[in-house]
Amino acid sequence: MKSAFPIFLVMLLSACATSKEIDIAEGQRGYSIDCSADHLNWSLCYEKAGQICDKKGFEILDKTGGTGVVVAGVEYGVYGESGLKRSMTIECRKQQTGSVAPAHR
Repeated sequence: MKSAFPIFLVMLLSACATSKEIDIAEGQRGYSIDCSADHLNWSLCYEKAGQICDKKGFEILDKTGGTGVVVAGVEYGVYGESGLKRSMTIECRKQQTGSVAPAHR
């Protein structure tokens, strides 16, 4: 049991939101972002979206969240935890080109 704890700790600390590029309506590209797990939160989803879209910003197309229970049998016995699911689909905003700064008076 003691040997499993360092592995669990590394997995816990290295967990972060994941993303994948997807097709959305009318041939546009979007991103599906997953920040599921009890030790993650919505802010990690938003942070990942900000990293993907950078200064352009993003629009949230869909956002879902729910809970469940995960139980698994492992070598050391039965392991269970709540399964918190969080995901969102985003589209990066179009970068504005040729914008003119307002005149100063």
